[in-house]
Amino acid sequence: MIHQALHRTIPVELTADRRITRRVKRLAATSAVALGLIWLLAVATLEAPPAIDAALAAGWLTMPAVLVASLWRPLIRYGLIIPSTLVGFGLVAIAVGWLPDDPAAATGWLLMTVGVLLGGVMGLWFWFRVVPVPATLDDPLSAGRWALIALHVALITTGLALALAALVSTLALTGAAGDR
Repeated sequence: MIHQALHRTIPVELTADRRITRRVKRLAATSAVALGLIWLLAVATLEAPPAIDAALAAGWLTMPAVLVASLWRPLIRYGLIIPSTLVGFGLVAIAVGWLPDDPAAATGWLLMTVGVLLGGVMGLWFWFRVVPVPATLDDPLSAGRWALIALHVALITTGLALALAALVSTLALTGAAGDR
């Protein structure tokens, strides 16, 4: 049993396979933008403690950094647990204690939280193999994986759109009230 654990193969997600390298580059760019927007929205619109803002900022800065570094040393991807935990912690804390009063914005924050948590679970499952991956999802290009990725992205982008729309609406109302 121990021999088997020590000699198991490394998942393709933790290698320099070209298919994964392209995905890691996209993920680095996407995380830089999306996590930056999440941090900016939190700072601009929520009354959360500075520790939550700091966790989101640290996750935003370290996620793309770890991903880019992993292009040279793929096993560095194990370090993704740190930024994922920071962002996940920050969003769960917001969902538990600092949701805005506006229903659309609150829904947006909840969707972002679920989307980020889904991404973390997918990373643990597909990249780190904490539980066995069914054969139908083992291929990084499988339709099932892309469907889960699409759900992850849709939850986060819809959440961002709702939170941004609420912010724009509030700013428009504030500006209109100031014009009177």
